[in-house]
Amino acid sequence: MKKYLFVIAICFTGFTASAQEVGLSFSYFIPRNGYFSTPISPFSFRGVGFNINRFIAFETGGSLYRMSGLNIMGLPFESREPLVGPNFTLFVPVELVFQFPGKRFEFDIKGGGFGFYGFAHKLNYGNFDRAIRSYEGWDVANSAFTYKNRPGYGFHVGAELTVDVTKQYRVSLECNYLMGSSSLPLTGSYSGGDLAGTNEEKTVEYSGAKIDFTGLEFSIGVYMKSGRRR
Repeated sequence: MKKYLFVIAICFTGFTASAQEVGLSFSYFIPRNGYFSTPISPFSFRGVGFNINRFIAFETGGSLYRMSGLNIMGLPFESREPLVGPNFTLFVPVELVFQFPGKRFEFDIKGGGFGFYGFAHKLNYGNFDRAIRSYEGWDVANSAFTYKNRPGYGFHVGAELTVDVTKQYRVSLECNYLMGSSSLPLTGSYSGGDLAGTNEEKTVEYSGAKIDFTGLEFSIGVYMKSGRRR
């Protein structure tokens, strides 16, 4: 755990140096069939990049999220509740921004790809067991799994409205729709059955399981004016 935090601290030190002219943002993620997640302050630096011309820019950045819960795809059963419990997720977008500047505001349309890596995962066995009970038609179920954690990637589209509040600072509101996943092969077993009958145990392998990183991301930022944009 300490080595992960050390590497992330180094990464975000670089983001801080690059983003001093840009500012600081706070991002919030609402995943599909998951729990509302928040960034770990102050580890969220976005809008780092450069203008290609007056109307097109390249941007990147990063956010370190404390994910409350995400779902898993590629299982023989479905759950509307998250199957992965709390974890830390490093999220890094790379995007093209189409800029439409006004006198005291700017409206941007953006899109591109992103990479993410979650660590310190915990499976939500309560939701797992409920999903298995429904899938098998059992009264009780107990499961135990091991997994291999891997980085993920995806695509996103969104828009941002930036308004000048003073001669030196501007405030931005941004919304992005994220569509991504990361492989999370599961192996293990579960047991259960009917209360009035006999129990059984099954050994399973879900090699196609993936963390579902789909949802809406909202960002609120405060930026210092610079010559890089607008």
